[in-house]
Amino acid sequence: MLRILLLCTTLALPAAAQDLPAPVAGTYQLEQAHTRVLFKVNHLGFSTYIAPFTGVEATLAFDPANPEAMAVTATIAADSVETLYPDPALDFNAVIEGPEFLDAARFPQITFTSTSVALTGPNTADVTGDLTLHGVTRPITLAVAYNGGWGAMPMDPAGARIGFSATGSLNRSDFGIGYGLPAPGTTMGVWDEVKIEIETEFTSTEAAVPLP
Repeated sequence: MLRILLLCTTLALPAAAQDLPAPVAGTYQLEQAHTRVLFKVNHLGFSTYIAPFTGVEATLAFDPANPEAMAVTATIAADSVETLYPDPALDFNAVIEGPEFLDAARFPQITFTSTSVALTGPNTADVTGDLTLHGVTRPITLAVAYNGGWGAMPMDPAGARIGFSATGSLNRSDFGIGYGLPAPGTTMGVWDEVKIEIETEFTSTEAAVPLP
């Protein structure tokens, strides 16, 4: 932190990200420090339970000149749930990762491979792909927003940087995860619909634009 503060006092920084060179086409890797993959599911009708996965990797073929040709592959470690459960007597991470839900011992990876990108606006798109979860592969569509980026900036050693937000949903029963579903006509249980929220940044030293 001290090094960053010192750099701020000695570098003349652009006024805003739009004053920096724009990102260019290339292969970008997910930056874990600025990535959160959350799942959200209704509990008993009382609240929405939210937890992240921490073991996430992804590669993006980025092309701002041809966004519908872009492609992404992602892998999530099924045993990387972080529930922050407050009672040390119960390992709730292990419950979610156990045979009743994700069964991470049998299905250690959750994967997503995009199959199409359909633009919905100047900076938004529906990204459809094959999601493999709990040993079952089904298509899923994510609503994705491109939040901008830069081709390079003096203080960013990661090179080029781009950011996205994404949302989607699935029914866990479609993937063979039926434990705890409410009986018809009741809310007593963990609901079927699982909402997904993603905030992420990708970086690339290879695609970085040389600064003057």
